[in-house]
Amino acid sequence: MIEAKNLTKRYGDKVAVDDLSFTVVPGRVTGFLGPNGAGKSTTMRLLLGLDKPTRGDARIHGVHYRDLPSPLRTVGALLEAKAVHTGRSAYNHLLVLAQTQGIDRKRVDEVVELVGLTGVARKRAGGFSLGMGQRLGIAAALLGDPQVLILDEPVNGLDPEGIVWIRTLMQRLASEGRTVFVSSHLMNEMAVTAEHLIVIGRGRLIADCSTEEFVERSTEKAVTVRSPDAARLSEVLAAEGAKIRPDGDALLTVIDMEAPRVGELAAAEGLVLHELTPTRGSLESAFMELTRDSVEYDAAAAPAAAPAAAQPAVQPAGPAEKGEAR
Repeated sequence: MIEAKNLTKRYGDKVAVDDLSFTVVPGRVTGFLGPNGAGKSTTMRLLLGLDKPTRGDARIHGVHYRDLPSPLRTVGALLEAKAVHTGRSAYNHLLVLAQTQGIDRKRVDEVVELVGLTGVARKRAGGFSLGMGQRLGIAAALLGDPQVLILDEPVNGLDPEGIVWIRTLMQRLASEGRTVFVSSHLMNEMAVTAEHLIVIGRGRLIADCSTEEFVERSTEKAVTVRSPDAARLSEVLAAEGAKIRPDGDALLTVIDMEAPRVGELAAAEGLVLHELTPTRGSLESAFMELTRDSVEYDAAAAPAAAPAAAQPAVQPAGPAEKGEAR
């Protein structure tokens, strides 16, 4: 597993990571969330020994990354997909990595096929689109068939098919008992991918819990009720302590009361219900709520855009390239 203990990293006067402790266990996808500038990428670099902590410690399987005898066979990492020799083919890029770790050439063929690069494997990686570059980076992370995966924004640049593919892949690897630690800014994607979340803000831990618990404790529970007797139902529910938000003549949002209780009270009064739907808050709304005070780059503080008349003319974009490599 991955262990961070009191990790702190300073760059001059700036504290990028501040006394951060957490554990990532095998068998589930753990999402790593935080606003821009929260310290996620720095934390991942500390885990992989690319930066030295000012204080604290980071270990994988109980040892520092630098002390792993065959790093690629233990940890697969994707921090920067474009960290590749642009004049080298995708295949040769992977082959060089494999040769440094004593990995058989056959494994290179396997990961090329796994990530969907077979048709462009002999093309220069410098000509790849963003999505193809991501697939190459994921292939490199999987090359050693590692037990631990550390992925920073792996869906960046992928099309919808690619996003579903990497989600399914991460969940399958976790189901095999591997440790999968992934950061992303796509809240909707993390909501359906990660079972557990580690959330940080300004380098400090905000939450370390299941995705379900994070959403439940951070967002308002509500029930949507549609009834031709909405006015009378509002009175009945309010008398029992519920908060009511009417929306038109027939629709109510009921706060602080579970759906079964709403139905029981309506039945006791002989009131007709056309809809009774519990609504759950989204991961995005829970994230925005809990990290509100930790946002370093606030879009609300940005200057207003210039009036449309003052904007320079913009040439229409050309047709999108359909090929996998430019």
